[in-house]
Amino acid sequence: MGNKLIHPSAVIEPGATVANDVIIGPFSYIGAEVILHSGVQIKSHVVVTGKTEIGQESVVYSFAVIGEIPQDLKFKGEKTSLKIGKRNQIRENVTINVGTEGGGGLTSVGNNCLFMTGSHVAHDATIGDNVIIANCGAVAGHCVIEDDVIIGGLSGIHQFVRIGRGAIIGAVTMVTNDVIPFGLVQGPRGALDGLNLIGLKRKGVGRGDITALRAAFQTLAQGEGTFQDRAKKLKEETTSEYVDAITNFILGASDRSFLTPGDFQNG
Repeated sequence: MGNKLIHPSAVIEPGATVANDVIIGPFSYIGAEVILHSGVQIKSHVVVTGKTEIGQESVVYSFAVIGEIPQDLKFKGEKTSLKIGKRNQIRENVTINVGTEGGGGLTSVGNNCLFMTGSHVAHDATIGDNVIIANCGAVAGHCVIEDDVIIGGLSGIHQFVRIGRGAIIGAVTMVTNDVIPFGLVQGPRGALDGLNLIGLKRKGVGRGDITALRAAFQTLAQGEGTFQDRAKKLKEETTSEYVDAITNFILGASDRSFLTPGDFQNG
């Protein structure tokens, strides 16, 4: 390859596209259809395989397996792919799988994400920007995780679940239904317990918008009609872009029902 930054013990299959400044450590394997962009670092004992693209300045740590086939018995070897954006940190023992034909064929990860040790992203999942998945957190197939979401350690996200922008999932939590943007979910069987106020303040969201979000949450929790009815009413009345993000999320297409405030059951 003519790249002095690649350790002699690494295996780079013919056909792989590796930028000149990519660093690849000892005993790592790079498959024939892999694309590694400028500034990528692959530590020792890493497997990157399948039709996988990793964006600029991302770092993959030891014993991670990126781009392997889905853990799905319906997968029959069809050509699917994984696309990972820029400046991601993929820590030790992380697994991220390519997509399936039935799920659209693509698993995608945005920019500036942190996947802590032992975390997993399954086939056909869509991960936004600035997402953090803590140690041993698992995102099942077909999930959509929007920007700025934090998923606590040892938590599991059920297949087809959507987690809205800026939400936070506590540690050791099982999430089986959609989570509204900026929501706070915690408990062994996750319940929507409030808003991610700490995250909102860290993002510099103004007091007026936070007050509007608090009022919106109360309406969703205690208003008249169904959960969707309350969301429709909020949408008609709100002038806050943050409340609008919640109502658009609730009224959008979904394959799951919702975690609703103070209720362990479907919304």
